Amino acid sequence: MASMGSLRFRGDDNLQSMLVGAVLRKIKSRTWKKQRYFKLQDDGMTIWYKSKKAGNTHCTFSVSDVETIREGHQSEVLLTIADEFPAERCFTLVFRGRRSNLDLVAESAEEAQSWIRGMRKLIENLENMGERERLDQWISDWFKKADKNKDGRMNFKEVQDLLKMMNVDMNEHHAHRLFTMADKSQSGTLEDDEFVLFYKMLTQREDVLRVFQEYSVDGQKLSQRDLEDFLREEQLEDGNIEQQAKQLIEHYEPSDTAKLLNAMTFDGFLMYLGSDEGSIFNPQRRGIYQDMSQPLCHYFISSSHNTYLMEDQLRGHSSVEGYIRALSRGCRCVEVDCWDGANGEPIVYHGHTFTSKILFKDVVNAMGNYAFKVSEYPVILSVENHCGVEQQRLMAQHLNTILGDKLLKSTLDGKAPIGLPSPEDLKGKILLKAKKIGSLEDSFSGVVEDSQSVEVSDEDEAAEIDEDNHHHESIRRRVKRSKQRLSKELSDCVVYCKSVHFSSFKHSRIHSKFYEVASFTEPKARKHLREAGPEFVYHNSRQLTRVYPSGFRTDSSNFNPQEMWNVGCQIVALNFQTAGEGMDLNDGLFRQNGSCGYVLKPRFMRGSEKRFNPEMPQNRDGYQPVVLTIQVISGQQLPKVNIKEDSIVDPLVRVEIHGVPMDQAKQETRYIENNGFNPVWYDTLRFIVHTPELAMVRFVVEDYDKTSKNDFVGQYVLPFGCMQQGYRHIHLLSKDGTSIPPASLFVHIRIAGQE
Repeated sequence: MASMGSLRFRGDDNLQSMLVGAVLRKIKSRTWKKQRYFKLQDDGMTIWYKSKKAGNTHCTFSVSDVETIREGHQSEVLLTIADEFPAERCFTLVFRGRRSNLDLVAESAEEAQSWIRGMRKLIENLENMGERERLDQWISDWFKKADKNKDGRMNFKEVQDLLKMMNVDMNEHHAHRLFTMADKSQSGTLEDDEFVLFYKMLTQREDVLRVFQEYSVDGQKLSQRDLEDFLREEQLEDGNIEQQAKQLIEHYEPSDTAKLLNAMTFDGFLMYLGSDEGSIFNPQRRGIYQDMSQPLCHYFISSSHNTYLMEDQLRGHSSVEGYIRALSRGCRCVEVDCWDGANGEPIVYHGHTFTSKILFKDVVNAMGNYAFKVSEYPVILSVENHCGVEQQRLMAQHLNTILGDKLLKSTLDGKAPIGLPSPEDLKGKILLKAKKIGSLEDSFSGVVEDSQSVEVSDEDEAAEIDEDNHHHESIRRRVKRSKQRLSKELSDCVVYCKSVHFSSFKHSRIHSKFYEVASFTEPKARKHLREAGPEFVYHNSRQLTRVYPSGFRTDSSNFNPQEMWNVGCQIVALNFQTAGEGMDLNDGLFRQNGSCGYVLKPRFMRGSEKRFNPEMPQNRDGYQPVVLTIQVISGQQLPKVNIKEDSIVDPLVRVEIHGVPMDQAKQETRYIENNGFNPVWYDTLRFIVHTPELAMVRFVVEDYDKTSKNDFVGQYVLPFGCMQQGYRHIHLLSKDGTSIPPASLFVHIRIAGQE
């Protein structure tokens, strides 16, 4: 396999100069600026760099780890040195997941452009690679890692060591037999492409072969008719099956001879099953498929809490990067805690803690730049305002000047509204959620005073902590909600999202307006959903509700958002910076509908007729429980989690259903000893799901440990309604929600009505 770099890059000047390399300044802060030599490796996949001083120490990172490249002063670090280095020499590499950025300054604008264009080209090449090339590349990367003396060949001992690194515990005789078969040159060593052949023999997919042979009339290929039978009987595809089969052969069959016969070989079948169409997530649910013209309160909205924090809530680093990352993940409601700052400029940080501080105007700038990069639907800016009137006026000024037309400043048609507009109506708009003087109707009758005393923010920390302590009733009554003056300018920026204090569902039913938004801490919301679930659902069919993590979660951990979605709360605010089950579920729910950050609630949560009770799902109209049967067949190339040299994964798969209380369930397969490479289970798990419209399915792979807690290996979450039936692959994600190719699970899915 010729190295991708040298061949593919001929004629591309940017990539040629990256192959030669350049001295770039790596910037970590205003004072930490060091020169490093950066160079693209010949594989066209790896960037290698070393410092001049540190002698021979060097580091590498893979192009596939880079999510995007920002030009100019588009990161916090580069903004601090803007006076020293001009924007045209600066650029930032943004990595996937929660890894920090790499900020660089080139010697000249031309050199910066050369790296920016080159990196973008490399990322594009990667995205356009087929499944097969990607796998070849992955194998080749491992080969390079293990080829210690860099002679491009490997003897059997080295191959055995490499298999250990790749999480394979291999029978020595079997491995040696395959080694000899792959050693075409009979040199006693494997070269790069011989190793790829060896690897492919090693990973022969017996599990897929069984399925292939069951449907193939001659055992050699699937005729178009065979493939149609498979799609109809196993995959339960509907629509024009004949056309689908033709397209799959056209798209995935590598052999031209087979294509001429309208047939699919085993290789083509494997490629199809490993593709998007063969995955568990229904590709038709990936794009925007829902009605986007309903009132805002009829949607779940992807929402972040303390968006400015990169770590925990006591000493964490506040950063504009937090907003950029959340918005880039499709988040549509971000939070800003504003306090009076020095020099008259309002600042953002977690009040009364040691978290660092950033400027309010920098946050608004980031909103202006990034709000609509991944979704054109509206963004809600939830402001916790602790500023005096003067700095509030400045906040209003920043919002108006920086956001311009993006800021929604009046009702859509300029008339007194009768209901909430839809995401469709509000495309490209940023809505301010904050306190407002008087009512929305008043602004049409011209009776608003200049500035007024209103209750301070909903999240008054002192009050919150006490309300979480239910047994301190007496203290709770004594906490006085402080009044604070609100500037008319800031109040005028609030249109459809007026923050109000919640008193009771009954009070809301009679008095509250559709544009009023109440916020609850998670324990408070939990109390209401237990005591008055159907009332909560009804309340949320008429207006927006925000739920946020308890003040006691100083480590920025997350609660499980599912129970809040079960009662129709739209703005369930999570700490996006904290990986784990809460964010897995959030990512899973919003993976559908074009990842646009809005998901339409089920019909029975949007109407006011019969009230849905999540505790008693069987009482609703259209109640139809289903049986979900999942056969977990096998796993492929599960990543190594334990750093210990000789340890190999003992994997098990847990399937969890998250949904209404009756649906909460988990079951697991047995564990397979010492095989993260191609474990085979054929274990069947069965669930009854009462409210599939609200259910989420989470797959978790763990490394079994009899003495302590199992180690996490990978996960994948999707909404029940987005699952495809039949034989499917699940492409696993890391703790951070980023992909870890080629790790996957192979499963068979059936959904049936309950007999």
